[in-house]
Amino acid sequence: MSNITKKYDVDVTRVDTGHYRATNAAGASLEFGQGEGLLSPVELLLAAVAGCSAVDVDVVTSRRTEPKLFDVHAEGTRVNEDGASRLSDVNVAFSLRFPDTDAGRQAQSMVERLVRISHEKDCTVSRTVENPTNVTFRTTQP
Repeated sequence: MSNITKKYDVDVTRVDTGHYRATNAAGASLEFGQGEGLLSPVELLLAAVAGCSAVDVDVVTSRRTEPKLFDVHAEGTRVNEDGASRLSDVNVAFSLRFPDTDAGRQAQSMVERLVRISHEKDCTVSRTVENPTNVTFRTTQP
């Protein structure tokens, strides 16, 4: 049995042909779509997977010290199965470096464990991608 602890929602509005804006309840927005200067929806999914774990790792390590380098790379392979496409083999690579201080060495020593915990337990995005999730589409009349 699952417990609902927080509900998320976004609204997507068409800005122009192939250009959209996602806005959350707090008013933060992000533009995406097709074309130069825009992330595609698939790239947004990769960013969400990488970003979710990045936040998990950053929150804990930054309590020790500020990183000198904090980069996360996500990639996936688009596959076509009987005319339907999806991503397969999503890989996320963390590249982090901390100052050569006691606090920096402590933060660095935590990274592998934090990445593992994020992947196995804390990152809602990657756990959703990895587990069957009901997605329902419907149309409404304005």
